[in-house]
Amino acid sequence: MRVLVVEDQVVLADSVARALRHEGMAVDVVYDGAAALQRAEVLDYDVVVLDRDLPGVHGDQVCRTLVARESPSRVLMLTASGTVAERVEGLGLGADDYLPKPFAYAELVARIRAVARRSHPATPPVLVHGDLRLDPPRRIATRAGTQLALSPKEFAVLEHLLTARGRVVAAEELLDRVWDEAADPFTTTVKATMNRLRAKLGDPPLIVTVARAGYRI
Repeated sequence: MRVLVVEDQVVLADSVARALRHEGMAVDVVYDGAAALQRAEVLDYDVVVLDRDLPGVHGDQVCRTLVARESPSRVLMLTASGTVAERVEGLGLGADDYLPKPFAYAELVARIRAVARRSHPATPPVLVHGDLRLDPPRRIATRAGTQLALSPKEFAVLEHLLTARGRVVAAEELLDRVWDEAADPFTTTVKATMNRLRAKLGDPPLIVTVARAGYRI
């Protein structure tokens, strides 16, 4: 999942980004509304975590613009005000969910995953392929009953391949959905991660390389 965090409080924005990356998400960060609109015009984010009280281009205007563009991105709006009237107004702008500050990171992660599911075909909570089981909410992967020690990026790559349901996934797609602005933007990054993931998955091999096309399970 790729997420855009829009928050003018730099310390909070960077803290949220670190927490979401720890959960295996690819996260880009901007600190004002104008930059948010520029990023969202270039990339289709699964979720935009949007502070409502932004300087310059207000969060309300960012939300309105995304809706007017028919952006596929879901909007989770953050605000220091938690009144019912504020929540109703924010949802009326087109936001998909609304979370008052201060918030618990566990709740933020859960809400991001919930709104992201609305953009994609329904998938089971636990992904299964043969003796491989992947539990994204609990961040647990097992094969033949043995838990696998996967890094966040390895877990995210495996989750994306499983949700593709046999479709060939290009390296460029993996870069777009799993990595973010903090990553080395080259397909060699994908290849190195794939080699480590294959080694951890063991035999018989699960991930197939399709020449000049990508990877699939």
